[in-house]
Amino acid sequence: MRKLKLQVQISLDGYIAGPNGEMDWMVWDWDEALNNYVKQITDPVDCIILGRKLAEEFIPYWANIATKPDDPDYIPGKMITRTPKVVFTKTLNESKWENTILAKGDLVKEITKLKMQEGKDIIAYGGATFASALIKEKLLDEFYLLLDPSAIGNGLPIFKEIDGKQNYSLIESTSFDCGIVILRYKQKEVIL
Repeated sequence: MRKLKLQVQISLDGYIAGPNGEMDWMVWDWDEALNNYVKQITDPVDCIILGRKLAEEFIPYWANIATKPDDPDYIPGKMITRTPKVVFTKTLNESKWENTILAKGDLVKEITKLKMQEGKDIIAYGGATFASALIKEKLLDEFYLLLDPSAIGNGLPIFKEIDGKQNYSLIESTSFDCGIVILRYKQKEVIL
């Protein structure tokens, strides 16, 4: 079965964006070590999943970067653009993006179907609502929380939809010179 990973930058106080989607607090001057770490997360990925709201900015942004060989993000842009994507939506009837299909059915059934297919890992890049739904339904196999050295006081959390306590096991934590700490977790197995 394929592994589903969530990679998301998060503030010290637990938000992935400001109340209106602001991301100006995020650290983007990543050093080579952090870039290499993220490359290790994404190398075994052959499918990206996104919620519709994030997809509407994410996909065109990276497609544009992939046309600019002089841009420092050209290589990740090419990787993201050529990787097949699945956008989860209730409102779109057809994909407006290249190399992207829509998933319109039940979230648990759609994710289970994706995980059962042949292939490498699947990565989710969030959107607060979409990430919250994945967490609530316990669909994620690993979390890569890129903890930024910022507190924003209010914003969009990703753990707001859980119905009760969820326990996680820390797999590793790695700090980088830019101030980001990557916390890698998996769902804690319940032993009866």
